[in-house]
Amino acid sequence: MPTQIDSITGQLLRHAIHEKRLVRFVYQGKTRIAEPHDYGVMKGVDRLFCYQLRGESSGPLPNWRLVDLLKISKLELLNQTFAGSRGAEYEKHLNWDKIYARVE
Repeated sequence: MPTQIDSITGQLLRHAIHEKRLVRFVYQGKTRIAEPHDYGVMKGVDRLFCYQLRGESSGPLPNWRLVDLLKISKLELLNQTFAGSRGAEYEKHLNWDKIYARVE
C-alpha cells in the first residue's frame, strides 16, 4: 500500500489539519484553495478530503473535493485559518482504510 505519511506533503497536511489552516495546491492543472479536513488512505491510495473555497475548478464552488495526493503539486500552507469541522455528515459518505489526520 503506498503511503505519504513520512513525506513532506504528508507532514504539511497533518500540520495544516492540526492548525486548521487553509492550503493552496495544484491539482489537475488547476490552482485550488481549500480547507483540509481528512487525510488518509482510501482503496489503497493516499488522499485528501477538502472543502475547496476558491481557485480554479471544473465544478461549482465552494464544494467538497477528494484528491489523490500523488497528483497534487505545489502544496503550501496559508496563514488564513478556518473554524474547524463542517459537521459529521460529510464523514458518512467516505469509507477510509486509515485516517492519518482529521479536523475536529
